[in-house]
Amino acid sequence: MTDVVETETRLPPPRPGGLRGFASDWASDQRTFKNVSWGKAMMWIFLLSDTFVFGCFLLAYMSARMSTSVPWPNPSEVFALHIGGQNVPLILIAIMTFVLISSSGTMAMAVNYGYRRDRRKTALLMLLTAIFGAAFVGMQAFEWTKLISEGVRPWGNPWGAAQFGSTFFMITGFHGTHVTIGVIFLLIVARKVWRGDFDTQKRGFFTSRKGHYEIVEITGLYWHFVDLVWVFIFAFFYLW
Repeated sequence: MTDVVETETRLPPPRPGGLRGFASDWASDQRTFKNVSWGKAMMWIFLLSDTFVFGCFLLAYMSARMSTSVPWPNPSEVFALHIGGQNVPLILIAIMTFVLISSSGTMAMAVNYGYRRDRRKTALLMLLTAIFGAAFVGMQAFEWTKLISEGVRPWGNPWGAAQFGSTFFMITGFHGTHVTIGVIFLLIVARKVWRGDFDTQKRGFFTSRKGHYEIVEITGLYWHFVDLVWVFIFAFFYLW
């Protein structure tokens, strides 16, 4: 005699209705974040909030520029350098942009080598990224010094609309602060990678799990965001 084993198909519980069903639909999205580390999730949340801040600044800049009745300064004249007896427009800004965009490439390679656990190449590429960032901040400081010496102030400037100085110093200063913080963060993480703290699981700030270089990727997320914001600042301030 053959024993017939009946198997019961387990069906998922019915979806609740009303407000409970609505809450259940939204709560199901938490599965998306099950495999995301706490550090990476927090960095994405921070970058999202920072996007709103920079967006508000740029919207304020556009509103001020379009509402003023006084002519807006010509970027080709304001941001020109006197080289070889003639003014070269936007040459410094072009170099700054090239340096910062190049740093995104070195940062991407650092993340790649980090997940290969090649700590020496990772640390060197992060150090090179930090050098690019420091060079950018140095050129921005030179640009600020030049404009201040020519009479640009937050409350006015000799070329036209008074709002130019306030919006320029606020937005580029806020971005430069982000770059400076990123350079410091890069140097700290590069030093820990070089010493092998992630391989030995040495305790301290920013030390992740043993053999895990996720903090390099988190640093890269921040750095790529800073570079992307500069693209918008470059377009709004120097090309418009």
